[in-house]
Amino acid sequence: MKKIVAIFTILFCLIGSTAVFATDTGNAQTNNLIDQVTREDNETVSKLVDMKKNEEKSLEQYKIDYGSDSYGFAAYLLHKVQIYSIPFCFIGIALSAIYQYVIGIRKLDVRDKGFNVMIAIVTLFIIAQVLPLIFAIVVKGWGV
Repeated sequence: MKKIVAIFTILFCLIGSTAVFATDTGNAQTNNLIDQVTREDNETVSKLVDMKKNEEKSLEQYKIDYGSDSYGFAAYLLHKVQIYSIPFCFIGIALSAIYQYVIGIRKLDVRDKGFNVMIAIVTLFIIAQVLPLIFAIVVKGWGV
């Protein structure tokens, strides 16, 4: 297994590498490249600042909706966990399926490990998807 990982790493390095040749492009072209990079950096910074402002507005909206800073912050975090749990769970299910169905053909203990991990990941996925709903019902519905 280690040999396969090493071979894939070397292949990715070889395929991903490109030859760069240094030439004298002239002062005008260098200045244009520097200006282009500076504009791209400024655009990236402005996008990051906009994303931060949007997240702060979203957090404030949660605090207003739930009527408390702590409940709003908890709801905001649960919403983020709900969103980000989807790709992580799919990746985890795929890896555990590989353990169960590919590697587990020859090793039964690995097959059981893959199955157990898959069950755990599906359970965590369901909890991560349902917990924000339960939190909203308890806090908003019963007014705790």
